[in-house]
Order: sequence, then structure tokens, then C-alpha cells
Amino acid sequence: MRDVTKAVVPYVAALIAVVVTVDVLFFRHHVWERLLVNVGIVLVFVAFYLRFVKTP
Repeated sequence: MRDVTKAVVPYVAALIAVVVTVDVLFFRHHVWERLLVNVGIVLVFVAFYLRFVKTP
């Protein structure tokens, strides 16, 4: 269980950092575009997690 936590905590922190950075830098006043980009970023992170980080 601890090995999974060690892999997931930095991964989630990186996800949050990317989402907040993109929101602040590019989509501050564009609500719907920001929502769509955030969903896209989360989907990319989930796909990467399922492909490379998740232990079988």
C-alpha cells in the first residue's frame, strides 16, 4: 500500500500544479475553455497513470 501512495502523491501534486498553471496563465477569463482544457489534462494524466504508473 505504501508503494502505491509513494507513486500517487507526487503524481496528483503534478496534476494539480499543471491544471492551476494552465488556468492562471492561459484561461483566466475563459470559463468554458478552461473547463474543457482541464478535463483534457485530467484525461491525459489518467491515461498516463493507467499505462505507466499503475502496478498490475
